[in-house]
Amino acid sequence: MKIAFFSSQPYMRQPFAEQNAGYGFDITWFDVRLEAQTAALGRGFDAVCVFVNDKVDAEVIRVLAAGGVRFIALRCAGYNNVDLDAARAAGMTVVRVPAYSPEAVAEHTVGLMLTLNRHIHKAYQRTRDANFSLNGLVGFNMHGKTAGVIGTGKIGVATLRILRGLGMELLAHDPHENPEALALGTRYVPLAELFARADVISLHCPLFRENHHLLNRDSFARMKDGVMIINTSRGGLLNADDAIEAINSGRIGALGLDVYEEEENLFFTDKSSEIIRDNTFHLLSAYPNVIMTGHQAFLTREALAAIAHTTLDNLLRLSRRQPCDNQIN
Repeated sequence: MKIAFFSSQPYMRQPFAEQNAGYGFDITWFDVRLEAQTAALGRGFDAVCVFVNDKVDAEVIRVLAAGGVRFIALRCAGYNNVDLDAARAAGMTVVRVPAYSPEAVAEHTVGLMLTLNRHIHKAYQRTRDANFSLNGLVGFNMHGKTAGVIGTGKIGVATLRILRGLGMELLAHDPHENPEALALGTRYVPLAELFARADVISLHCPLFRENHHLLNRDSFARMKDGVMIINTSRGGLLNADDAIEAINSGRIGALGLDVYEEEENLFFTDKSSEIIRDNTFHLLSAYPNVIMTGHQAFLTREALAAIAHTTLDNLLRLSRRQPCDNQIN
């Protein structure tokens, strides 16, 4: 099978090369994102492998199908960037990696919480300048506080497990209660109660049309003053402009973002010598109580190896016409 990898990065090539030693696929790496302007690069390949910011809409699928592509393999869990109806109509099978290392994302999530709470990012800069003043660095004990986790799949449960170890009261919201979350002492509540009671809110749900901007001006108004919000899921779950208003009013006391709704032209590339024409991004990155990371919560050696293994195994099953549990269309 010939596979075209889009949005390739050096840290991704090695684990795929190691895993592919056992599969023997013919892999070609493209640094560019898959979108309408680059879809023709897929001509002659059996499959394309894409990541979170590749745009696999109806036009891209039309070009890929005309070029002989039969399979679309997502090397991530989310699939909101793929037009599943268009893929189905074109006779193309779409597969994903539903779980690779939930602990990787959960640990990054809690890392953002601890850094924001104890102002570690500010203390680091101060001590580099030989400024050892503690003014403005007061945090709070997470022990005894209430955490609200929205989405209790594998990542949400992994996050709850760590937060339980910190001694936090656990609230959760999800259409489907997870027995693993319940076993940790988690109490499922309506969103309104979670917003009203949680000191820390963390997002771990996929992005759908129905929950776009789940966190917005109205939901922020129902939260505690000084609430901490963490999003390591999908940028579109949070309205960034409304979040800026909530930061200015003091409703949001700390905000940690590993994802950003307009990230597709920013993240995974070096923009340090360019002018970023995104006022919302500039405002967010200027706040001392906001930390943004570039969609790296998944980035551990273990997670990369698992992503590579599952992606290639998905494609092997499809090439052999075997059932694949990770097919999503």
